[in-house]
Amino acid sequence: MVPDRDDQLHDDGRPPPGSPVLEAILENERNRRYLGERLEAAGDRVDTELLGDIVRHGPVLEALLQESLDRREIEERLAISRATSHRYIQWLGEQEFVEKVDGRFQLTWRGTVIAEEILRFEANVRTAHRLTPLLDAICDDHRDFVLEPFIDSTITVAEPDDPYRPVERFMALVRKSETFRGFNTTHMAPLALGEFHRQLFEDTDTEIIYLPSSAEKLFEMYPERAQKAIEDGHLALRTLGTLPYGLAIFDDHVGIGGYDEATGLMQVFVDTDEPIAREWAERVYASVRVDSDPLDERADSPR
Repeated sequence: MVPDRDDQLHDDGRPPPGSPVLEAILENERNRRYLGERLEAAGDRVDTELLGDIVRHGPVLEALLQESLDRREIEERLAISRATSHRYIQWLGEQEFVEKVDGRFQLTWRGTVIAEEILRFEANVRTAHRLTPLLDAICDDHRDFVLEPFIDSTITVAEPDDPYRPVERFMALVRKSETFRGFNTTHMAPLALGEFHRQLFEDTDTEIIYLPSSAEKLFEMYPERAQKAIEDGHLALRTLGTLPYGLAIFDDHVGIGGYDEATGLMQVFVDTDEPIAREWAERVYASVRVDSDPLDERADSPR
């Protein structure tokens, strides 16, 4: 039977707060679009040359973020000369990012914050480059997409000689999962792909949120099997008028799909088993689900 998710929601149907880590990520995402305005209002922007110098000293800050080091250890860890290490340490000391205690260099509280932000910046820049195929595919909706949970994700892109690679990756995860939830701007997999729809109707406890037109086409293709799966409680189908992209929640992974608007084929599929990504996906799904309608409660439901 498809599990009831309503007990995970507040009385108003919205998802409950997440972990402190997730909440911090989401708050940062909400605020980032207004950071420039806030900095301008404060009237104290950081000089771009200083920002560049901070990034250039990032390897030293990262090394010291792990543990305090003496000068020789810094030189060995970073494979730099004595003169270079002296220059680095001198600059970091002038900025009050490091201090020397008992012959070893350690980060100040200020240096610790800077070091962590450099790592976050690098991770997000790397992730943005890696996720370019997905961000391009989901267009304006990427503004509702959070990068940080997908730093170590697997990215599968359609190739001219292998256009079904993303679908194959998606299906590999479906086969290994006993439950499946998701929403999509089109069908999760091509309607003609019988294996997925057998899983959908017979092997996997499933809840899907589709556009009304996609739900209608599913019933046109598989009228008896789809209806039986719903009546047996094996498939819960819901509809919503607008959806941002494709989201899939498996037993152990979550995935995001981007589709070609002209053909409807999946162009890119990004998936990960990171717990923070799953928590994010659960919240997104719950938020979309509360605005959707169960198929059998709609006046225009297929029969």
